[in-house]
Amino acid sequence: MNLWIRLAYAMLSWRSRSKLSWQEVGRRSFRVWPTDLDVFNHMNNGIFLSLLDLSRLDLSYRSGLWQAWKKLGWYPVVVAQTITYRKSLTPWQKFDIESKVIGWDDQAFYFDQRFVVGEEIYARVIVRIRFLKKARGILVPGEVIEGSGGWHGPKPELPQWVKDWAQTTALPKGKEPAPSIWP
Repeated sequence: MNLWIRLAYAMLSWRSRSKLSWQEVGRRSFRVWPTDLDVFNHMNNGIFLSLLDLSRLDLSYRSGLWQAWKKLGWYPVVVAQTITYRKSLTPWQKFDIESKVIGWDDQAFYFDQRFVVGEEIYARVIVRIRFLKKARGILVPGEVIEGSGGWHGPKPELPQWVKDWAQTTALPKGKEPAPSIWP
């Protein structure tokens, strides 16, 4: 239920926040609610991932891209992510999620997202995102960049470890077989 409240707030409040370029770091503040907690009284790992979605949504709204993508019938989907937890977030603690596009390859965009308290990273996430068309089909990053008004400045170079992670964790495409066979 609280995710719906946060989603509604994100969709209603973005206009009152400063505009951003999708090349900037987007920051969104949150607080740990009692409904975010697990049995160990810290924020549940699943809540981390849900809040990442809201933070990327905020960045796309504030940059004007969400509205453009909606008109074009495009939407982003997470295809892979990895999260490293460093410190727990506890009840009522305030934190920010920082989100930034760190690059792309021939198939997907990559975001670096961080849970930050003060200036300290509590958790860090690398997210791989593809774009789909409502009319069916997949968009490559070049099409998304062109349809989004371009990328101003040099293309960011993906770190080699992110490229390696994407390749190592990839599963077969959706129409290819992917049997669950245990060694």
